[in-house]
Amino acid sequence: MVSQKVTIKNPTGLHLRPAGVLCKTAIDYCSVITFKYGGENIANAKSVLSVLGACIKCGDEIELICEGDDEAQALKDMVELIESGLGE
Repeated sequence: MVSQKVTIKNPTGLHLRPAGVLCKTAIDYCSVITFKYGGENIANAKSVLSVLGACIKCGDEIELICEGDDEAQALKDMVELIESGLGE
């Protein structure tokens, strides 16, 4: 298992479009990809509904957690994606 904290930079947070980009990328990996937010809440990064339900706003910090065969690459790519603004 590997994890890393990252801050959401999108001005509107994880609304539908960036949530879709995040999920589409996460689905490409066989690892289980989740993130912690707001203390001990956990969301499935491969589920748009789970990501949207987290209500992540600009400036919020999440902790990405990847567990599986490709966990290191998955974490690296997910962090880069979030830091680049998720296509926005």
